Amino acid sequence: MALPATIPADDLSPERAARNVKVRRHLDGRIEGMRAYRYSWWVHWRELADYELPRRYKWLITPNQWSRGSPINQHIIDSTGTIAARTLAAGIMSGVSSPTRPWFRLKLGRIDSTQTSPVSLWLAECERIIYLILKESNFYNALAVAYYDLVIFGTCAVLIYEDFDNVINCLNPCLGEYFVDNNSKMAVDRLAREFTLTVEQTVDEFGLENCCPSTQTLYRNGGAGLGRELIIAHMIEPNLPFGESGYVVPRRFRFREVFWEQGQAQTYLLATRPYHEFPGAVARWDLVSNDPYGRSPGMDALPDIKQLQQETKRKAQAIDKMVNPPMIADAILKNQPAALIPGGVTYIPGMSTAAKPHMAPVYQVVPQIKEMSEDIHEVQERIKLIFYNNLFQMISQFEPKSNISATEIDARRSEQMVLLGPVLDRIDNELLRNSLARIWGIASRIPGLLPPAPEEILGQPIQIEYLSMLSEALASNKGGSIERLFAQVGNLMTIDPAAGDNVDIDFGLDALASAWGVDPRVIRSPEALKAIRQERAKQQQAQAQQQQLLAATQGAKNLATSPMGPGRNALQSLAGAPT
Repeated sequence: MALPATIPADDLSPERAARNVKVRRHLDGRIEGMRAYRYSWWVHWRELADYELPRRYKWLITPNQWSRGSPINQHIIDSTGTIAARTLAAGIMSGVSSPTRPWFRLKLGRIDSTQTSPVSLWLAECERIIYLILKESNFYNALAVAYYDLVIFGTCAVLIYEDFDNVINCLNPCLGEYFVDNNSKMAVDRLAREFTLTVEQTVDEFGLENCCPSTQTLYRNGGAGLGRELIIAHMIEPNLPFGESGYVVPRRFRFREVFWEQGQAQTYLLATRPYHEFPGAVARWDLVSNDPYGRSPGMDALPDIKQLQQETKRKAQAIDKMVNPPMIADAILKNQPAALIPGGVTYIPGMSTAAKPHMAPVYQVVPQIKEMSEDIHEVQERIKLIFYNNLFQMISQFEPKSNISATEIDARRSEQMVLLGPVLDRIDNELLRNSLARIWGIASRIPGLLPPAPEEILGQPIQIEYLSMLSEALASNKGGSIERLFAQVGNLMTIDPAAGDNVDIDFGLDALASAWGVDPRVIRSPEALKAIRQERAKQQQAQAQQQQLLAATQGAKNLATSPMGPGRNALQSLAGAPT
């Protein structure tokens, strides 16, 4: 399967060059405006990265930096904030989109993949293929990185491209590298970024003929020039015309993607690519007004994390001064050997006659380590609370010897997950829905990958139902209520069999299977069930007729062999028998 067709952006014709200049002016101006609007978040992200996640942020996009592997987390002494954020991200991953269990369901109106109709079986097969695509690609790895960005920076982005080997390939641009903007519905429909590629990577991705002359020269010369980095600019936006210049991709596509070399002449574009849907997803933790970037628990926890670093540093200094205090010494010991290790002895001339020792600590340090540790622990617990760690460490909160069932653990988890309800809705609508829409679009355009749709549903939209921990808990409660109803009706039928007439068993079993997420093939279709019951009715009718025939035959036999009364001779005479 090939990538989306790259429309060559540079044939050096006057018409193409003039169009490219107009496109570049639009793109460069749009990025500058998005950069100015992003500035306040950009500075705040820098502080969040310093104290919580230093390696998922780009302060400046600068090519040919050879110090990227050097330590950059110099602000982090106590890593509680980073660990708490990681726990929250992992909890959301397992609770909302776990790779180990179903987390979405396809629907068509009121029909879903858990029912028994032919449409349900088609939906179930499509689900199986989509889950296989997610598993075989790097989708779940990209999703885990996105959740980490989301809980710390409040904004995350995943780009999803077609891939020959795994159907899709996902990329995670890091904060500081990209810009986003909202449409009139406050949904992200424009993403721009600046990143670096080597000369060799640029030619491999976009083709030598689409690169600017200086890049072509570096590539042809080979050697060290192939590893030289270039700043590549990238814009994904709605496919609108450029005045009289028209569209740069066919107008039937909803979005376009443009790449160019930053800082080069405006007559050059690396590539323009069309898309039917937005090639990715951008999610925000919480929004204020029409802001394109979100707020996060990491922002709420930042003051506490700073306090924690300061207190941890002061505690370490206090312990260090207590164990190895600053010293004063007699001038006669200058340039003389002194044993300052534990248990060491320094001999001082005249020590026995001196009024004071010739060497002593400057001051006695007796820090209140216990009180300091308790305050640090209080700050650590507050940080964990801000990151909702109590929701995802349920078992560790119980006493070691407490007798608690799995049902009670699930009930408590479901109750506390309500706190994340608004966030889960935003994740479903912004991140997962757009990702699945993109993946479905890619899969549906690959011949033979998805099964043919039944004719009766052609042209109808497919909906997605998300099976998060909260929705599963609600469905489980629904299934439990049906099960309890059946049990109660069974008890009443021992008193009055007519109680069973109030319950539609078939509908109840379908609802119970749907609530429990049972494979639709387990429950027979209404047509198959009707045929089975008709056959059973025929068998029962035939059996009843056979029993009636046997009863009649037995009755006649009994009548013939039974002793007769006074009319015996008359009956025999009528039958022609001898008297």
